[in-house]
Amino acid sequence: MLKYKIIIAGAKNAGKTSLIARFCDNVFKEDMKTTIGVDFKRKSMTVKGAHKDLSLELNIWDFAGEEKYRTLFPAYANGASAAFILFDTTGRETLKDIDSWLEIIDENAYSNIVKQVIAAKIDLKSEREVSKKDAEDFFKKYEWCTDIISTSSKTGENVEEAFILVVKKIIKNNLQICKSCGEVFNKKLKNCQYCGEKVEAELSPI
Repeated sequence: MLKYKIIIAGAKNAGKTSLIARFCDNVFKEDMKTTIGVDFKRKSMTVKGAHKDLSLELNIWDFAGEEKYRTLFPAYANGASAAFILFDTTGRETLKDIDSWLEIIDENAYSNIVKQVIAAKIDLKSEREVSKKDAEDFFKKYEWCTDIISTSSKTGENVEEAFILVVKKIIKNNLQICKSCGEVFNKKLKNCQYCGEKVEAELSPI
């Protein structure tokens, strides 16, 4: 089974813990407790590939948004294959420290880490403070940010879809499929680790 590390970054009460709870356990609590320090969840999933299904285990790390816990983040960003960056659509102030989260990620994570912006709590339409245009204007300085996924952990809207999208990007970044034996292996290798076939051209497994 393929294993990948995902980190979740964002301000306090931006909806990080609720996003993870909805994805991993399909639950939502209005009175979700604030994360103290770091929390962890594990989720197994299967992604349909071009020739075969791929089984993965995601190790998902949730970080408290308070400044006093920020020193923990660099160590956990190291080795992560993907990062979700959350802001709360009902709280404009949750955008203010996005830059510092991203700076830590860029300094400590893999150079090819998948970064995905999440606009959380879209079910609270009457309380919205950050419009789609506001968010697009804020993130347009980041060339990698080509789309922002709007989610609701309460209704489940786009939560699973966001993780599936990111997982597919992780697979494309890290894996290739052997044209001879059909096995999936690391893109860094020049020969298939299963049959020894030389890689003439990278073939995506999805």
